[in-house]
Amino acid sequence: MIVEVEAFASALGRAGRASRNTVAGYRRDLIDFRRFLLERGWAVDGGERVNPDRVTDDHVRSYLAEMLKRATRSTVQRRLFALKAFFRYRETAIGVPSPARALRSPRLERRLPIVLGEDEVGRLIEVAARPGQERGPATLRDRAIVETLYSAGLRVSELTAMNWRNIDEELGMVTIEMGKGGKGRIVPIGEPALAALLEWRRAMPIAWSHDGPVITNLRGGRLSVRAVQKIVERRLVESGVATAVSPHGLRHCFATHLLNHGADLRSIQEMLGHSSLATTQRYTHVSVKHLKEVYRRAHPRA
Repeated sequence: MIVEVEAFASALGRAGRASRNTVAGYRRDLIDFRRFLLERGWAVDGGERVNPDRVTDDHVRSYLAEMLKRATRSTVQRRLFALKAFFRYRETAIGVPSPARALRSPRLERRLPIVLGEDEVGRLIEVAARPGQERGPATLRDRAIVETLYSAGLRVSELTAMNWRNIDEELGMVTIEMGKGGKGRIVPIGEPALAALLEWRRAMPIAWSHDGPVITNLRGGRLSVRAVQKIVERRLVESGVATAVSPHGLRHCFATHLLNHGADLRSIQEMLGHSSLATTQRYTHVSVKHLKEVYRRAHPRA
């Protein structure tokens, strides 16, 4: 099964229908399914060789039921997607019917995104410089990170992948060359965020280049997603904001605050790069909650 999993992952990557992270995730999920089968001796042709031809829908159901005991529904859903994609690939390639075709995904819990208030975002942006780093490069970079995530609603991976050529200073626009699902888009960026980025660029310890990364460490290397997450975590502590929020949470803030101030869902969908309006619509629940709170506080007969 290992050989077929690797062939499937390579085919998926070449087709360009999935991001590198998705391909890696599907590979891990399929290897985990193989482990599950081996532990139970199911669909095994001796030794440690799992024969995908012998996998049944009951095997897949048992695996998903086991996963539901120790993983979130969204994780189980992703694993079923991986199995469906793999067995569909085999069905197309060699004609063996997919045992996962008729299986349905578990219903996901509806969780509202965590959103900071506008004043809390302001405090996160305006964190005072740490001792010994007064307006130094690291402080300017960290501020630019938070400003840009919130101003343009970027995914953290989009921010770390961004190069200086992607920023149009004159128009105040940012080009995302490769977003989720391999889709690009162009989004506005506010003047404060643009000013923060240019201030960071002037302070960069290593000379910047047109085709070079925007967000770097102090040695000039592109900053990792995890490093950005740590920067946001540290600024939360330093700002005194009690609500824990990730870099992706600033994207939620971007969408919710736009909606609260009258932006339409279609425009927000375009800026976020959502392929489906249904994904964007969850922000309406947050906005309605905000309106109800305002109504309760302000109306004399609420």
